[in-house]
Amino acid sequence: MVERLWAPWRMDYIVGPKPGGCVFCDAMSGGSNRREENLILREGALAFIMMNRYPYTHGHVMVIPKKHVSDMEELSLPEQRALFDFVVQGQSAIRKALSPHGLNLGMNIGKAAGAGIDDHLHMHIVPRWHGDTNFMPLIADARSMPEHLLETYRTYRPFFEDITERKD
Repeated sequence: MVERLWAPWRMDYIVGPKPGGCVFCDAMSGGSNRREENLILREGALAFIMMNRYPYTHGHVMVIPKKHVSDMEELSLPEQRALFDFVVQGQSAIRKALSPHGLNLGMNIGKAAGAGIDDHLHMHIVPRWHGDTNFMPLIADARSMPEHLLETYRTYRPFFEDITERKD
């Protein structure tokens, strides 16, 4: 008997309408009353952290400068520092919340480099576990996630509360 693994949230992305504006800027414009809906875990003055709605693995987050730029060179030094402060502290929060065996950090600058959203710079933090790669992405174009996205968001929230940007 063949078991079925369902990933219905992927179909929304595949066939759904693509927003006209920047998904990151739109998420930030929603205000604090739409924080969970937009999967925003932490917001600072210069950067924010949000979960990836179409994750590579369970717990995948992105760290994003508030300034709409496509390259690191376009960020001021304080904006670069805020971005990496959130990356470093985000790693720690993920380790405490999910106990992954490792992490992938990545930034794709430009379509040729693999950026799905190339007009607004962002960095990925992807938790990894031994054996988390399998045949599903290769033969079925699907990934198996152990928990619903909003449940992971709710698990993560307390671990991301104390993340701050340095003021020095």
